[in-house]
Amino acid sequence: MATASAEMSLKRHPLAATIILSVVGYAVVIGTFIGIVPAQIYPDLSLTEVNIISDAIAVVNAVNVIVILAGWRWIRRNEVRKHAAAMLTSFGLILIFLVLYLTKIGGGGTKEFVGPAVAYYPYLGMLAIHILLSIISVPVVLYAIVLGITHTPQELREQTPHRRVGRIAASAWVLSLTLGVVAYVLLNHTFGWEYIESGTAVILTMIMILV
Repeated sequence: MATASAEMSLKRHPLAATIILSVVGYAVVIGTFIGIVPAQIYPDLSLTEVNIISDAIAVVNAVNVIVILAGWRWIRRNEVRKHAAAMLTSFGLILIFLVLYLTKIGGGGTKEFVGPAVAYYPYLGMLAIHILLSIISVPVVLYAIVLGITHTPQELREQTPHRRVGRIAASAWVLSLTLGVVAYVLLNHTFGWEYIESGTAVILTMIMILV
């Protein structure tokens, strides 16, 4: 009974639920970056383990691009069940990415790009867009998911902005993930890098990108 009541509340207030979930997500990520989240939560990673997690993140994100594009194609063909399965799978991959990423930052560190200026600035540009889109996309993606899991296909079409929001969320997330994978390839397999321990390095990198 309590579960049914919670589902109805979520259905009636999808925007409020999205705001709450977004705030929680932002708080966990920012807390990890600046050290508010206790370091004991994350394992103490070696550089080898950080590299393995970086590779895993790239694979997860590349697979997610394919899943989102498949889901987009299926909804255009009115294959609603396949579309819903793809989008839920995509959200699951986003959560896996988040766990891996926070583990890498909280338990290890980050890498600073080392390469010629002709590659360095395009790399920073892609990384900046990737980060900004990731930040902006969170509430949009969550809103689309909340609507999707609380409404029937007919309700989604007739009573909600799910189609419009979903299109924006999918476009932004595909671009963000794609740029993230390209930046990963440039950093790890094309040019060099310097390893910086601690999550604080990520904040410094973001400031460097945005200034």
